[in-house]
Amino acid sequence: MLRLAIIGLVLISSVIPQTLVAQELHQDIQGVWRARVTAIWDTRVETVPGSDVTQMVQTLEVEILEGEQEGEQVIFDNDFILLEEGDAFFMNYLVTIDGTEIYSVREVDRRVPMFLLLLLFIAVVIIFGGKQGVRSLLSLVGSLFVVGYVLVPGLVGGISPLILSIGVAAGVLFFAIFVTHGFNRRSLIAYGGTMTAVLLSGVLAYISVHGTGLTGFSSDESIYLNLSTGGSLDFVGLLLGAIIIGALGALDDIAVTQVAVVRELYHANKSLSVREVYTKALRVGKEHVGALVNTLVLAYTGAALPLLLLFAGSEASVLTILNREIFATEIVRMIVGSIGLILTVPITTLAAAYFVDKDDVDDDGHVHVCAHAGHNH
Repeated sequence: MLRLAIIGLVLISSVIPQTLVAQELHQDIQGVWRARVTAIWDTRVETVPGSDVTQMVQTLEVEILEGEQEGEQVIFDNDFILLEEGDAFFMNYLVTIDGTEIYSVREVDRRVPMFLLLLLFIAVVIIFGGKQGVRSLLSLVGSLFVVGYVLVPGLVGGISPLILSIGVAAGVLFFAIFVTHGFNRRSLIAYGGTMTAVLLSGVLAYISVHGTGLTGFSSDESIYLNLSTGGSLDFVGLLLGAIIIGALGALDDIAVTQVAVVRELYHANKSLSVREVYTKALRVGKEHVGALVNTLVLAYTGAALPLLLLFAGSEASVLTILNREIFATEIVRMIVGSIGLILTVPITTLAAAYFVDKDDVDDDGHVHVCAHAGHNH
């Protein structure tokens, strides 16, 4: 499939070089503009040429809201996204070599509802989480900053995806743990346990990806990216980095939880030994792992649901379908991430059992009272 796709793209590029040159010559008068539907003249059902598939086609009258034709009214057919009168959207504008102007629907303008949804998310986090919620939002901003201004430019610049992803993981976890939970011993333990699990997951991902022969070309986007960058990117490394980055949220979650469980056990009964605390906390961790592994599986399944439906009617066997790289990639990603989760529990729990301060101080500054003593420490 991959070879056929690449060969097809090469043949297309060799057959129509004049068209590509023409598009370059007219690049200065092409663009993507925002527009609004002012009227729908017609809605009909048409058959896709060469098939029995039918589709809805609209004849739209739209007002262009930006660009060199701002304020003008144009009429064209739309067979992409069904729109209603008053809908705002982004449209493609193209001028062919013979001067013909072509308009088409590109995307619905969904920025306003997305912004309102973001505001709702921020409000819920702050109302429910209070000061801790504000910290978590700040850590999220920091994590996105690291991804946007370190990971992406580094990958484009040719830095090893595996090494860069581990470094970015360290930065993301720093924001996620220290900014959210404060600079204290508990955060340091959670950070150390999570980073240990990240390194082990990285080694396992490296062995798994190379052992299964994955190439990183499991989607059309990968092929297009490879062609647009002239084959300069390491897609196997990109896949390894994606596996590591994708597991960070769950690793952070379980590490912080295990440290909190150990801390609460010590505060409940400071006469407990390290072995007793470790054993009790490990029981909680096993329950948490079971829930998170299930969450990971469902998340990956949900993301691949269209593919599952696509192959549901295939005559190939289940094992043959699962062997395809697009499915094998998700399976490896899911398994490596789940193993990383499982390893995080004993590593972080053991470190917390040994190093958590029994006389820890709450965020409000009050010192805890020993369970077996009648005075403050």
